[in-house]
Amino acid sequence: MIELQNITVRFGGVTALDAVSVVFDAPVSGIIGPNGAGKTTTMNVISGFLPSSGQIACDGEVISHQAPHQRARWGLRRSFQREQLADDLSVLDNLRVILDELPGSRRDKVADMDRALEVTGLALKAHTLAARLNTYERRLADVARCLVGRPRIVMFDEPAGGLTPDETQHLGDLILQIHGLTGAATLVIDHDVDLITRICEQTLVLDFGRRIAMGPTAMVLADPLVQAAYLGLEELG
Repeated sequence: MIELQNITVRFGGVTALDAVSVVFDAPVSGIIGPNGAGKTTTMNVISGFLPSSGQIACDGEVISHQAPHQRARWGLRRSFQREQLADDLSVLDNLRVILDELPGSRRDKVADMDRALEVTGLALKAHTLAARLNTYERRLADVARCLVGRPRIVMFDEPAGGLTPDETQHLGDLILQIHGLTGAATLVIDHDVDLITRICEQTLVLDFGRRIAMGPTAMVLADPLVQAAYLGLEELG
């Protein structure tokens, strides 16, 4: 369970997040909203990249005071809109970088990497340089990086961007496996409403940095306020 309490972020005179409070208690939860709504800002706050007021906790453990590298060591994993892969390293070495600074035996780390490669279908690409991967393989490698090192929170920012429908379907299937494989709570930002509907049990909707809806995904997407803000439909009433 991820809990945000009164999270506020200001950039000069602009309030990017305005006292946002929410509890994500589903295995996979979504965050949606129009461009500039504060979605990526929310992930950056959870990651520790941006200062904020308020509190962040996971399963009752407060992590607000931790620096980004401490949160990574604690168990926070995320992808970005552009994959954070070292092109001059193999897929396997990109995973090894995540594990190098984490506790655990070499044997356990090797088993961890092998599992991530097998789950994502990249076992045969383990020794391929990241620079030689296609767009979808790079996205899979990003998922594999999120699976290693006993993650407790996993976050994906626009994971389906640029993918075909079949690739998006497979990616969604992988994301749905994360909680069962690792126990981690997963957050997903994406403009693909079909993907969000299929994999996210609950969804938070932001608009101008404010929470405008939160709840079961189908119910949230049927909300006239959400349709007006996010789907571009005329608000009813």
